[in-house]
Amino acid sequence: MAFDYKKEYKEFYLPKNKPGIVEVPPMNYIAVRGKGNPNVEGSEYKNSIGLLYGIAFTIKMSKKGNHQIEGYFDYVVPPLEGFWWQEAQTVNQELTSGKQRITQGIDYSRKEDFQFLSVIRLPDFVTKEEFDWAIEEATRKKQQDFSKVEFLTYEEGLCVQCMHIGPYDDEPATIERMHEFMTAQGYELDITGTRLHHEIYLSDARRVAPEKLKTVIRHPIKNRFI
Repeated sequence: MAFDYKKEYKEFYLPKNKPGIVEVPPMNYIAVRGKGNPNVEGSEYKNSIGLLYGIAFTIKMSKKGNHQIEGYFDYVVPPLEGFWWQEAQTVNQELTSGKQRITQGIDYSRKEDFQFLSVIRLPDFVTKEEFDWAIEEATRKKQQDFSKVEFLTYEEGLCVQCMHIGPYDDEPATIERMHEFMTAQGYELDITGTRLHHEIYLSDARRVAPEKLKTVIRHPIKNRFI
C-alpha cells in the first residue's frame, strides 16, 4: 500500500476543527513563488499548480522508468499547500526574497496584493540532485518551462493550527479562534519574513462545494513570556 503522508502524520495534515499547538519539523518541498489574485484565470497562482504537479508526478512515476531513485518507496503525492503574505513597508527579509515588512495578518479584501509560495511536500528520499533530475526530465518530456520551480527546505517550528471547514473567505473567523486560543495558552503571533501564514488544501475546490472545503490553517507563534 502506498505511503500516505496525511494518514501517517495526522498531527500535521488532519488536525481537529478546534485550535491546537504543534511543533513542525523541517521539511523539503517543491516550490513556486508568485503574486496576485489567486482566483483570476491564468493567474500566477493557477499556473504554479501545474508546475508543482508536473514535478511531483515526475518523481512519483520515476519507478516506471530507467532512472531509479535510491530509497524510493511508493507514496501518495501530498496535498497542495501555500504560504501567503502581503507587503507593508520595506525591511530586509529572507524567505520572501526581498525588502519587505510582512503584515501580521492576511487581508482577504486585498487579494491582488497576495504573494505566495505554492508548495508540495517532497518525500525524504528526494535529494537536491534527484530534484534537479526531475526538473530536467519534466522539461524534456513535457516540453514546458519548469525554471520557476525550486527545491525549498523550510522549518516551520512552533505553530497554532486548526482545520477550517468552509469557504476560503470565511477563514478569518477560524483565525480569530486560533489567536484567542494561543493567547490563552501564553503565546503570541510570530509572523515575519521567514514565518508565514500557511494553508494546506485537503479538498479540490473544483469538485467540492465551498461550504465543505477542508483547509488546515497554521500560524507561527512564540512564547509571550520569553
